[in-house]
Amino acid sequence: MPVLQSWLTEPLWEQFVALLPVRPEYHPGHPLGCHRRRVGDRIVFDKLLQLLRFGCSYEASADTTCSATMIRARRDEWIDLGVFVRLKQIALVCYDRIVGLVLDQIAVDGAITKAPGGGEAAGRSPVDRGKQGLKRSGMTDGYGIPLGRVLAPANRHDSPLLVPTLDLLDDLAPLPDNITVHLDAGYDSDKTRAELAARGLHGRIAHKGEKAPIQASQRWHVERAHAWQNAFHRLARCYERRALVIDAFFDLADTIITVRSLIRRVWTTHRWDDRPNRRP
Repeated sequence: MPVLQSWLTEPLWEQFVALLPVRPEYHPGHPLGCHRRRVGDRIVFDKLLQLLRFGCSYEASADTTCSATMIRARRDEWIDLGVFVRLKQIALVCYDRIVGLVLDQIAVDGAITKAPGGGEAAGRSPVDRGKQGLKRSGMTDGYGIPLGRVLAPANRHDSPLLVPTLDLLDDLAPLPDNITVHLDAGYDSDKTRAELAARGLHGRIAHKGEKAPIQASQRWHVERAHAWQNAFHRLARCYERRALVIDAFFDLADTIITVRSLIRRVWTTHRWDDRPNRRP
């Protein structure tokens, strides 16, 4: 069973490998010049996709081609190089250039997932009998394309996380003049409205005590994005303890979501050599 379809993994890999530095096949400092051959980047990349999609352990993903230690080491090397962050930025730029990000309609909401291993960003979950949990305050455009997220312990309220989440908009400049931010009733406070007004943003906030379907507005886009992210089992049940690693897996998942949406939306309007025979 493939981790992802080839029409999705191949463009991801082509851009990913373009961001990697050129490395020799053998270590140049070995005195006899016969050090073990370096494990291929494509092998490790496929292993990371397995980890992300299936949520398995590093040991379960390892085999004769690549050890668990090598997967962790190469993962940390790519994080230090900023490859995952850069890959996500390129995916957003390409999507915006071809389809167009709907940045005049922004949706923000939090989602709680399990974090059995604890870690830097984990805390007691109020919806899971006090077990360790992870909260992400996610932001999407008007279609549901993930724009970024802020990680926090599960016992943090959504409202204080709004400010650092909106700060992520600075990376998307230039922005439209009139931006509407769609929020649920958890953000219904004068402090939230004052913060939005200070940034020149319009807020469409659900009111406490009223039924959600009546005032659903366009918040469902961020809810759908959370569902897309939770389809990657490493994010729905996170065993990683370091926030940098969690962010890297989120960046990789957001890149996959963005590229997948891009291919699906342009399938009827564009033609290219490796275009899928059927609409994805």
